[in-house]
Amino acid sequence: MLERPWGKCHYLDEGTGPLVVLLHPLAASGEIWRTLIDQLVPNFRVVAPDARGHGNSVWNGEPFTVPELAEDVAALIEHLDVGPAHVAALSMGGCTAIALTVRHPDLVTRLVLADTTADYGPEKESAWAERADKAVSVPRPQQLAFQVDRWFSPDFISRDPVEVDRVSAIFVATNSRAHAAACRALGGYSDADRLAEIVAPTLVLVGEDDYATPPSMALQLHEGIAGSELHVLADVRHMSLIESTEARKSLLEHLG
Repeated sequence: MLERPWGKCHYLDEGTGPLVVLLHPLAASGEIWRTLIDQLVPNFRVVAPDARGHGNSVWNGEPFTVPELAEDVAALIEHLDVGPAHVAALSMGGCTAIALTVRHPDLVTRLVLADTTADYGPEKESAWAERADKAVSVPRPQQLAFQVDRWFSPDFISRDPVEVDRVSAIFVATNSRAHAAACRALGGYSDADRLAEIVAPTLVLVGEDDYATPPSMALQLHEGIAGSELHVLADVRHMSLIESTEARKSLLEHLG
């Protein structure tokens, strides 16, 4: 656990070698990365923190922003005292990774941004406010049908129901108030005008069928980050690094 002003930040810490930090999507936890962690630990030290109020991180209930989530990750890397780190992130975690990299470029050596964005667009505040309201007003199991359809392709749902159920259980266990607070943070986030500041070698991944953060958003990241690579993954939806072996292979190649 890492003490932060808002509470205790829990993180998984496995393996030895160069440091890789994995940042999870909205309403999840570091444990969502289990398959990828197991692939990385033979060659890397893998740290996967739980964001404020997510997983086993204790949270005081105060509102927060995406840049503040990034400061939590910066504090963790500095606490571990083995940085800088390779950072790989998905969805909300990707927003946090972008915010981290533009504010603390010295802490990030390589960057993987999967199914994410630096700005959710002109209607983001109202759209995310609506999702925040639903996060606390709708029982969590009743939110799953909407979420699973966004997360995974029909083929993956039928092919690996055990993994779908595992990810779903992490979502259901997430604190609804923290979920709502994170929605509002995403609605207020934009670093689109700072992408050119990112100098870490960057891989951008996106599911071809991701309609939460579609390929057009990934293209904006790719065009904004000089020298970045863009991989669009056929027949994959939002959680590409969970669903796609091709996505994980691309990540491993990017990290060397």
